[in-house]
Amino acid sequence: MTAPAGWVKSEQQAERERLRRNHSMRSSSVATVSTILVIVLLVWGFTNSPGWPRVQETFFNSEQFVRALPDVLSGFLLNIKIFLIAEPLILIVGLLVALARNLKAPVFFPLRALAVAYTDIFRGVPTILVIYLVGFGLPALGLQGMPTDLATLGIIALTLSYGAYVAEVFRSGIDSVHPSQWAAARSLGLSHGRTMRHVVVPQAVRRVVPPLLNDFVSLQKDTALVATIGPLEALRQAQIHAASTFNYTPYLAAALLFILLTIPMARFTDYLAARSQRRRGH
Repeated sequence: MTAPAGWVKSEQQAERERLRRNHSMRSSSVATVSTILVIVLLVWGFTNSPGWPRVQETFFNSEQFVRALPDVLSGFLLNIKIFLIAEPLILIVGLLVALARNLKAPVFFPLRALAVAYTDIFRGVPTILVIYLVGFGLPALGLQGMPTDLATLGIIALTLSYGAYVAEVFRSGIDSVHPSQWAAARSLGLSHGRTMRHVVVPQAVRRVVPPLLNDFVSLQKDTALVATIGPLEALRQAQIHAASTFNYTPYLAAALLFILLTIPMARFTDYLAARSQRRRGH
């Protein structure tokens, strides 16, 4: 919005703006200096500790880092592939389970009970145990058409585990929609299914985007757990190098790759959460 022609700021307004700018610059300067000071103190404390030379050789060996990085990076591409395939599957499973738990008709009681049992079981079992059970249990059944690819089994396990958490996120979003929205839709003649599809679910999804992204930040890290059943992803490649050299720097290379991916996702989640609060007037 542009100011009218001939409009001039008053001296009081100009002074307020100048004070705000000065305060902002002063706050930024203090924050920068304090951050640098803390980092310098931490680095000084670590590098002057008695065991630092040994830690540096074991965890921060540049030669081992360069040697392991290509293989770790190749494995990290498998982590990304697992994440990209599991994410939409988790969204589908989570939404279907959430919708099943919101079916009110008595005829759908078996579906509701199954959805409740699924969320209770897979939220209660640690993800790494689910990966073991799926990775070693499903192939042992010997069923026709059962996948045997280890990465595929890892994706199935992650989908089952995270689908339970995402289902509860979707369910909380659906429950947060005001009852008047349901009543208005039903008064217009919409069925329960159409009310969910056109009125409730779109609002619920918009409200739960930030917590969903938080779950997917965690999912990206937990793709490393698939290494326990054998796929050559980043953590497994780092383990192979560490076992052959008795040096743990390859683990640092894997950790840095995960950090480079998860930090932008975390900041994007914070941005969406702040935007959602601004839209609600908070």
